[in-house]
Amino acid sequence: MNILDDLAFRGLIHQTTDRDGLQTKLSSEAVKLYAGFDPTADSLHIGHLLPILTLRRFQQAGHIPFALVGGATGLIGDPTGRSEERPYNTGDTVDQWTRSIKSQLSRFLDFDHPERPARVFNNYDWFSSINVIDFLRDTGVRFTVNYMLAKETVQTRLPLGISFTEMSYMLLQAHDFRFLHQQYDCALQIGGSDQWGNITAGLELISRTGGGDAFGLTMPLIMKSDGTKFGKTAGGAVWLDPAKTSPYQFYQFWLQTDDADVTRFLKYFTFLSHEEIIRLEASVQTAPEKREAQGVLASEVTRLVHGEEALVGAVRVSEALFRGTVDTLSATDLADVAHSIPTVSLEESSMNVIDLLVTAGAASSKRQAREDVQNGAVTINGVKVLDATQLVNADNALHRQYALIKVGKKKYVMAVFG
Repeated sequence: MNILDDLAFRGLIHQTTDRDGLQTKLSSEAVKLYAGFDPTADSLHIGHLLPILTLRRFQQAGHIPFALVGGATGLIGDPTGRSEERPYNTGDTVDQWTRSIKSQLSRFLDFDHPERPARVFNNYDWFSSINVIDFLRDTGVRFTVNYMLAKETVQTRLPLGISFTEMSYMLLQAHDFRFLHQQYDCALQIGGSDQWGNITAGLELISRTGGGDAFGLTMPLIMKSDGTKFGKTAGGAVWLDPAKTSPYQFYQFWLQTDDADVTRFLKYFTFLSHEEIIRLEASVQTAPEKREAQGVLASEVTRLVHGEEALVGAVRVSEALFRGTVDTLSATDLADVAHSIPTVSLEESSMNVIDLLVTAGAASSKRQAREDVQNGAVTINGVKVLDATQLVNADNALHRQYALIKVGKKKYVMAVFG
């Protein structure tokens, strides 16, 4: 199966320019392609995984991926999907974020392949030597204001106002595509469907300044079946940096995937065979209570992003919480859990369980807390609490520091002493 057929099976093709021409080129040679990643934070998040893994799919299919980090465009900010202008970050901040993101990308693409090594570029490397007059005369002159106003990104912002700076973003991205096309024979740009206007602007610039084979392909923007935004939790974005989202948190995010979304996410985010995905899809219908598909999804993506050792740790913590064997967890494991659930740091040397449940937000009132204890719904470090006056302190905490409180089947609170 060729790469476009594989992407189609996985639902990863939203739009293409000249699909037949692209198929012919992909079938006849190793095509160089790129996706761009603006440094808007010090880490990528799971919303970036789709283009990253699509680059990886192309490399595995025999093509040559480029990852472009927007050290220059990140100083401007893409107006796509924004109702207001992005805050501007300092050059030093964007440079630091750029270096961090370049390092993250190296985990997903093969930069040491003997025949088709991946490459990472920073567009600040070429934009820093271009003065504004040259840019306007070389790139700006190729586009009419009418053309730019017709783009959906600009159209949606016109009622609210859009600065010249933001409007110029598509010209910067168009210049990127032409630069990579002319200097490195890059023939394909990929991105989310919201990048269609920027991608086609690049194709327009290439066509007007020398031409040559060039194509665009977009992937769908990801929404969950309930209409909420993918990749967001109560704690914010799900990051690829383990210091911002721990492997346990990361694993749990995927494990909680709804039945209505899990097959689609298996197609998007794993490299499982079509046959295995179809089998797992059937398991969702025939034995949804086993949640086999969710387990496979969580394991595959966590392994891909964080590695086997981190996956083993995430599974160990998850199983200990599920089985109530938290006393087997190390202090490091418990610290990981503490970053993943509501946690209260106790200055007091001890606190009775009723006060603790209320203080930590595990119960709405002391009355509710007492009822939970009387109903046998509360455990501390895997041991059921039967006495509402029981004290929680370092003496009965794990590693003299952690007290993991569970209320009912799913509500967890961590108390940390010292």
